[in-house]
Amino acid sequence: MTLLYTEVEEELRASVRDLLADRCGPDAVLKRIESASPYDMDLWRTLSREIGVAGLLVPEEYGGAGASAREVAVVLEELGRAVAPVPFLTSSVLATRALLQAGEKDLLRELASGETTAALAVSLAASPYRPLPETVTVTDRGTLSGEVRAVAGADVADVLLVPVGTELYRVAAENVRIEVVPSLDLTRPVATVTFSDTPGEVIGSLDVRKVLSFGAGLLASEQLGVAEWCLDTTLAYIKGRHQFARPVGSFQAIKHRMADLWLDVVRARAAARNAADLLAAGPAPDAETALEIEAASAVAESWCSEVALHVAEEAVQLHGGTGMTWEHPLHLYLKRAKSTEIALGTPGAHRDALAVLADLPAPA
Repeated sequence: MTLLYTEVEEELRASVRDLLADRCGPDAVLKRIESASPYDMDLWRTLSREIGVAGLLVPEEYGGAGASAREVAVVLEELGRAVAPVPFLTSSVLATRALLQAGEKDLLRELASGETTAALAVSLAASPYRPLPETVTVTDRGTLSGEVRAVAGADVADVLLVPVGTELYRVAAENVRIEVVPSLDLTRPVATVTFSDTPGEVIGSLDVRKVLSFGAGLLASEQLGVAEWCLDTTLAYIKGRHQFARPVGSFQAIKHRMADLWLDVVRARAAARNAADLLAAGPAPDAETALEIEAASAVAESWCSEVALHVAEEAVQLHGGTGMTWEHPLHLYLKRAKSTEIALGTPGAHRDALAVLADLPAPA
């Protein structure tokens, strides 16, 4: 195991970061969230087709890159640093992982090429440690009826993957009602998806909680990217902002706060990289490795979600009045951090699961 980035991962990071710097700067993101189309699908097509991020998890025989969770984590870090409004997490991580588990090949090829975008019809707030509520059922005619709330990526998906019991259904997005609802994170809209005698095709069996656990372990890398941007931006600000003829960053109290934040981010990087490295083990690890992966994912998500939120809150405060303005992008990072804190399991849920995995005694 190594937590260091490989040369290939650094090259991938450089490619993604350069593209995002050119096409997804703070001003561009602020402008887009005020438009009717928060997602930047032109940017997504460039990321998918020119850099190939959409097919990172897809095996080469299906037209993908045959990469691992480590490379996916690097992309998520960079997307987090830019709060990029693209459906990478929803389509290339959650939906792709579900398809790999279900054994669907044709749709995987479409996702890998960037021609099609998919979304897993599960609430973004769903926990990998609880059974999903059975809000969608199969009628006597074999069609789907019901409603799923807070589905991320549904409004830009061509295909919806709908878990019903242990089966995974493929549904064309054009055949369902998708209503975008207000979301705290303006760069990742959520929607209510309503099925009404909607035709669907069974494509395989699925343990959706394993997919959510996989997504949670990698979401930590996105949160790491959010925290890193907030820390770097705040450091640059306090070096340039002067009071009493001195840089604000030269005051001892500010130095101490920044040092604490830096240590938090360093620990978050270690946790996120550990989870990504273990998740790269493959789709069918042995029982001991599976427990180790689940524990690493719980540690990473519980720690990184709280670190991202804490660093974003401190960044807003240390920017003074500037950090409270709409024109400064800090509020986008604070909202992303807060929304992902409750996505795919809360920190408390992950810590409770970790206690069970570690066989810790219950509190008296």
